Amino acid sequence: MSALAIGSLIFVATVLVLATGLPIAFGLGAVALLFMVIFDGWNSVHFIPETVFAGLSDFTLVSLPMFVIMGAAVASSRAGSDLYEALARWLHRVPGSLVISNIGACALFSALTGSSPATCAAIGKMGIPEMRKRGYDADLATGAIAAGGTLGILIPPSITMILYGIASETSIGRLFLAGVLPGLLLTGLFMAWALFISWKRGTVLVDADRIYSMKEKLELLPRLLPFMAVIVGVVYALYGGIATPSEAAGVGAALCLVMVILIYKVWKPMDLWAILRDGLRESGMLLLIIGTSILFGYMMSSLQVTQSVAEAIGEMQVNKWVILAAINLLLLVAGMFLPPAAIILMTTPILMPVITAAGFDPIWFGVILTINMELGLITPPVGLNLFVINGITPDVRLPTILKGAFPFMMCMVVAIVLLCIFPEIATWLPQALMG
Repeated sequence: MSALAIGSLIFVATVLVLATGLPIAFGLGAVALLFMVIFDGWNSVHFIPETVFAGLSDFTLVSLPMFVIMGAAVASSRAGSDLYEALARWLHRVPGSLVISNIGACALFSALTGSSPATCAAIGKMGIPEMRKRGYDADLATGAIAAGGTLGILIPPSITMILYGIASETSIGRLFLAGVLPGLLLTGLFMAWALFISWKRGTVLVDADRIYSMKEKLELLPRLLPFMAVIVGVVYALYGGIATPSEAAGVGAALCLVMVILIYKVWKPMDLWAILRDGLRESGMLLLIIGTSILFGYMMSSLQVTQSVAEAIGEMQVNKWVILAAINLLLLVAGMFLPPAAIILMTTPILMPVITAAGFDPIWFGVILTINMELGLITPPVGLNLFVINGITPDVRLPTILKGAFPFMMCMVVAIVLLCIFPEIATWLPQALMG
């Protein structure tokens, strides 16, 4: 049997196993074990512990639980509502002001959490009820938060980019820098759509006549200072030559814990235990997925599937942009069914030879891949952010949330096109600051 035929069997088996609802880590591990035994015999089982633990011994992985704890600490406090309220007062008179405020809050919150579901939940719990109470349509209110939450995996620090950096052996510091301008671009596109659709619908706020004085606008700004301090602390540690990404993650986690203890009074033992418990649970899940994904990649490589797919794509007599379009389509379809971590760890070993052979910058492609992962988070049938929003607002049906999120999906497609036309949007900042 040819390697490509084996690859097709692996694809079908993986889809069928994951469709059963089996946890991603166990599903990938089961498929890898099955095909290793069938094609390489029982002796191949001896390589499983060594492969998994060798993959998990990468020191860079230390940054994952640290960034997860950052997100858990911030999500446990009133940080999201403070961000939202401060922005809402300044933008109150702008059409679609509350939607724009929530998107801005999502962008700032993303810079602390690196997690899309955490961003979605923290801002959505406060923002969606307020928007609906003040006259915004349910589809726009829920769709904006679902899309704004996806910024959590693009604006650094990003757990998704850490995984891509590990899988592709590229600089995580450069990836973080590469995500800054595209993240701001996507935030601007989201805000522009919110402004346009609110103006077109003629949305009238219930409290449209409310005028905030300058004193009321300024009194909430000090609440943003802790956020700025944490962001500046992490950025300075990472890019000031003081710490590696793993050490900078530890700095960020420590600063976030100090912030929620001193400013938001989250100091009770049970509250702190909840933060550490949630961080441990999510970190354990991610590390299990990473370990079994490494085993899955080893199986694909040992059966020559990875090399054959890369060779077949490389031999296609088509323009490199056609290859990139096909890769984007593959990532979009995968994102409909799998979480970002699994997709990145499964596809990166296959795609990297193709990307480099076509002459694309791996750092630039990391941003393209991340935006594709964002699309997957709000695309059915397994759009995680859609279910998070539905959990926050159970009275709003999923089709309504999807209707509101669809225009924001188109904004992401526009962002991908702009990045293809102007790759400097992603590559300029890493080159300027790191050479």
